[in-house]
Amino acid sequence: MKILRRYILKELSGPFFVAFVTSTFAMMTGNLIKLADLVINKGVDFFSVVKVFLCLLPWLFTFTVPISVLTGTVLTFGRLSADNEITAMRASGISLYRLVFPLVILGLVISLISYELNDWMLPRLRFEARKLVAQIGAKNPTAYLEPGTFIKAFKGYIVFIYGIDKNKLSNIRIYQPQEGKPTRTIIAQKGELDYIASKDVVRLKLTNGTVDEPNPNDPNNFYKLNFKTYYMTLGLGEGRNLNVEKKKSDMSIDELNQQIKKLNAEGINTTPLVMEIHKKISYSFSSLIFILIGVPLGLMARRGEKTIGFTLSAVVIAAYYLLQLGGEALTIKGVLFPSLGIWLPNIVFGAVGPALIFWAAEQ
Repeated sequence: MKILRRYILKELSGPFFVAFVTSTFAMMTGNLIKLADLVINKGVDFFSVVKVFLCLLPWLFTFTVPISVLTGTVLTFGRLSADNEITAMRASGISLYRLVFPLVILGLVISLISYELNDWMLPRLRFEARKLVAQIGAKNPTAYLEPGTFIKAFKGYIVFIYGIDKNKLSNIRIYQPQEGKPTRTIIAQKGELDYIASKDVVRLKLTNGTVDEPNPNDPNNFYKLNFKTYYMTLGLGEGRNLNVEKKKSDMSIDELNQQIKKLNAEGINTTPLVMEIHKKISYSFSSLIFILIGVPLGLMARRGEKTIGFTLSAVVIAAYYLLQLGGEALTIKGVLFPSLGIWLPNIVFGAVGPALIFWAAEQ
């Protein structure tokens, strides 16, 4: 039996590794493009970008490891079933439960390791990445100007830019809220941006636009002034991005529990923090759940076609994360308790998997 266990685990390792590399690379692609843009187009130090990337990379494993476990399990049992090896094993008196047992132990081990990583390592790395991003922003604030977003980094102004190409801007909207007065608005078709490190300011050269100017007869109102060229300086403020506070995803379970006690004493709703604790734990045990559902799915895909295995895996993954989103939404609305809403996909698949294994074992 020991030889058989080693054989099954060895058969699983190949598809798992391929699925892990493929899924991790697919999820990295978008981040790699953004990070390359920071280095090539925005002049951010290469080693700073590499540090951010290395800190964020383990976070992807939260998703790619369970996905790879499921895919590897489905493909392995699909292959064994297609080659009639499962039939031969069962004819020799080896029950399906004994074949599944080593995989359940493997899933439990992976889940316990994932729990430790999700509890202390990944939150610390995510927080470290956010601090590195803050330092990059302090050295080169223009690097994190994103088109199509409201930028509030400039003191007293809110900026919206439709297009950014290095330091060239297009379709700029600059809003200056004023207490008790209408918001002052500056609109320009094009612009150029320059960061002056010595003064910690950003200088803008705007072209072809309009600006709101105070009416001399009524300072509370503005009139539109057309311009061909308009210069303005936007201050960034001292220590603007360096005071990085932990988000709930940056905290360990102990830190979250401390925050919950503190906020409960102040009468503040702590549901988001409770949800975060359950997320860390439920995500950790998704690998075990995927093994339980992957074994019977692999037996169903006994034709041996890998496309069937990949398709079944994709369907299960989609259903799992849709249930997860639905459970989170119902929890936020107060329909479900966090302990039920966040664990909903694990509960459903954790029940369906063993039921299908029992059904297959009795055939």
